[in-house]
Amino acid sequence: MRSLIVAAIVTLTLTPAPTPALAAAPPDIPLANVKAHLTQFQSIATANGGTRAHGRPGYLASANYVRGRLDAAGYTTTLQTFTYNGATGYNVIADWPGGDPNDILMVGAHLDSVTAGPGINDNGSGSAAILETALEVSRQALQPVKHLRFAWWGAEELGLRGSQFYVSNLPAAERARIKGYLNFDMVGSPNAGYFVYDGDNSDGTGSGPGPTGSAQLERTIQDYFTSIGVPTRGTDFDGRSDYGPFIAVGIPAGGTFTGAEGIKTAAQATLWGGTSGQAFDVCYHRACDTTANINDTALDRNADAIAYAVWTTATAVPPVTVWQDTFETATGWTVNPSATDTATLGQWERGDPEATTSSGAKQLGTTASGTNDLVTGRLAGSSAGAYDIDGGTTSIQSPPITLPATGALNLSFSWYLAHGSNASSADYLRVRVVGSTTATVFNQAGAATNRNGAWATATASLNAFAGQTVRILVDAADASGASLVEAGVDDVRITR
Repeated sequence: MRSLIVAAIVTLTLTPAPTPALAAAPPDIPLANVKAHLTQFQSIATANGGTRAHGRPGYLASANYVRGRLDAAGYTTTLQTFTYNGATGYNVIADWPGGDPNDILMVGAHLDSVTAGPGINDNGSGSAAILETALEVSRQALQPVKHLRFAWWGAEELGLRGSQFYVSNLPAAERARIKGYLNFDMVGSPNAGYFVYDGDNSDGTGSGPGPTGSAQLERTIQDYFTSIGVPTRGTDFDGRSDYGPFIAVGIPAGGTFTGAEGIKTAAQATLWGGTSGQAFDVCYHRACDTTANINDTALDRNADAIAYAVWTTATAVPPVTVWQDTFETATGWTVNPSATDTATLGQWERGDPEATTSSGAKQLGTTASGTNDLVTGRLAGSSAGAYDIDGGTTSIQSPPITLPATGALNLSFSWYLAHGSNASSADYLRVRVVGSTTATVFNQAGAATNRNGAWATATASLNAFAGQTVRILVDAADASGASLVEAGVDDVRITR
């Protein structure tokens, strides 16, 4: 149901990463195959009281159908049992042979319906799409770099019971091996939207970003839809589907969603077609959620997006970390490196920040990771404005970083900028890279509105600086008179 980077600074001598076996390009998943699975789910429901709900025979029959197809395709499958509301529930877990067992990509969808209906869009659509993707992995004898694991969850409709049981019962060492989770819950809504989980919190609403790595999963899916000319919009990690237990333990997540009982706006109808003022799925959680309740175009596009995300993510050679700093130890950052700062308070420092609030969170007392971050005046003081930035600009610069001459180079970091409604667009948080030239790679301006602190992630290409020795320069400003401005940066990493 979905109504829905080692703190020591080092310069590495790089060696080429091993090259994986060549794999075919991401496939076009046949719509007819996906719909054939939906027909099977419908037939199972029809033969079992019209439902595939937890504790009902239609659910176990659905699980056995999925497991049988995967067993025949060469997967190692497990029918994991759990108990909820006095009934036995089942998760189908399927592992594809090969790949790095310490680098697992999971792909999941809930298999159960509500009691009221057969659940063909919710969530036969996601279940069928990932099943056909898994079968295509087998047909192509894919040899991924990552280990691939697919999952069909039970009792999602009763509060994510199956996925929560799975995650909670994984030993810590096994849990740490899962490096990403892709969730697909409703991908064929009849009045479809094209939503992608907002892994980087670029929307700035709701629950904030997903764990580090979620932004990359989001971009991969967005890349597919961009390639076919379909615009997407973010959807928040609001905890209403099976990614919830994963992100709760720090596993990055992503996925797509075509809408449930929410009403499509006129702007969304202009963007995607369909009918404004009507639910994305008028049969959500109803008996009419049958095979007639599917938008073939949306189902086809999403199945292909799933395959693209699986192939792209699972076959990618993991990036090599060239340099990183999590600020858990002092590594040589310099405050006011050009001796031009004007701020009288709130200068950048590395430390364990204290939380402040004023009409919401301003300085965050929690870091993106570990205990310390870079923060503008780490103390809270007697009021939220006691140690915020005052009087102009404050800057801090990294020690020199030598970049390799070859390979795609990317900078990533966690950040927040918070301010009161007395701020303006002259206030900012900015990140620059200083080498033979200087480039601004990130700029977040303030505004005359209240903005609460929330960690987000940002990335930028450093290809223009390949082979150079560079420094990362972070500056922030309260530049338009006295206003409440706070900023933080954490987990700075350069990868190749």
